Amino acid sequence: MELFAGIEAGGTKFVCAVGQSSGRVEKKITIPTTKPEETIPKVVEFFKEIHKKTPISAIGIASFGPVDPDPESSHFGYITTTPKLAWSYFDFAGTMGNALNVPVGFDTDVNGAALGEHRWGQGQGLRTFLYITVGTGIGAGGMMDGKLMHGLIHPEMGHMFIPQDIEHDPFSGVCPFHDNCLEGLASGPSLMKRWGVESALDLPEDHKAWDLEAHYLALALANLVLCISPQRIIMGGGVMKQKNLLSLIRPKVQSILNDYVKHDSIIKDIDNYIVVPGLGDESGICGALALAEKSYQESLLSIVN
Repeated sequence: MELFAGIEAGGTKFVCAVGQSSGRVEKKITIPTTKPEETIPKVVEFFKEIHKKTPISAIGIASFGPVDPDPESSHFGYITTTPKLAWSYFDFAGTMGNALNVPVGFDTDVNGAALGEHRWGQGQGLRTFLYITVGTGIGAGGMMDGKLMHGLIHPEMGHMFIPQDIEHDPFSGVCPFHDNCLEGLASGPSLMKRWGVESALDLPEDHKAWDLEAHYLALALANLVLCISPQRIIMGGGVMKQKNLLSLIRPKVQSILNDYVKHDSIIKDIDNYIVVPGLGDESGICGALALAEKSYQESLLSIVN
């Protein structure tokens, strides 16, 4: 059975793992995200040690972004205009492919998580669904008609603009590009800055912060339901670990949509429509392994053709 390598590259840490096509992770480590010259050698060393003993067939990278996922682009596999300036225009896919001399699958962290959920989690059997992460940033990816979402680059749903009642919530937002976009108003750092805490999860369950958070996220979800018509919305990330947050979001989505979208999934069964990841915290790394397998299969087809 082929052995695949996966990297879930986040803003604070890299999760690196090897596993099989079943999605089973055999070995995994976590490496802090600092600068490429500090983080990448540790990543390469981890995989090379395994590669010496058991050859790795391909590597998949699910990365924070923005990134360039277009195989036809001269910057394919690069992290591009990221706020993490040390990583701007870093050739991620090329660096890892050259280090291990294997095919590389590359996409956003949220598209990677969506792929993992499609293979083994809450996206199984669905052709159009969304995976949204709410944490250090807010990002969304998913599938549309059975294919991972790409366009000019990739979706940046976390930076959509939503209504803000300035009198009720005068907070200016934390997004370095847009101030009060969705990420600026509802990400983990926005909760920390607005309410003066070191972690969003330090806020008590009955704190008024959570009703406001649910309001902003529900506005975003209602917009996405209207624009994309997903069969399911999967919500992960650190902020979503607040156990009552989903129960606040669901009725607000129903209220905003006001029965306009006539489907039982929303009107009668919303608890199974807006859900947590089936793979828990493993969605991203399992998706990275799936990206590796996909890249390996494509490399075999290119040889045959």
